[in-house]
Amino acid sequence: MASTAFYEKLGFAPSGGDGETWTVLRNGSATIGLFQAMFDKPMLTFNPGWAHDTSELTDFTDVREVRSALVESGLAIDADTTGESTSGPASFMITDPDGNPILVDQHR
Repeated sequence: MASTAFYEKLGFAPSGGDGETWTVLRNGSATIGLFQAMFDKPMLTFNPGWAHDTSELTDFTDVREVRSALVESGLAIDADTTGESTSGPASFMITDPDGNPILVDQHR
């Protein structure tokens, strides 16, 4: 991926992925993910249960609680898997006023 070389010049180093269709890069506490042909446009992602270095946090707010709080504040939920289970992996998406997707994706 050409973008990997670009971000390496900015001080990021690969830390995960397959290097062909997706790559995670880090520079200090900043983490970015490059995903080829997986999403229609750039998006922000948040991962409850993970620290900035993808280490597991013992104390975090479950994705279902995050979703409920956003719904209560009046935000519309786009894609949503939080109703499929009461704990563990789940995700949902919202869209900002400019049309950019935001993925909240809990892996554990």
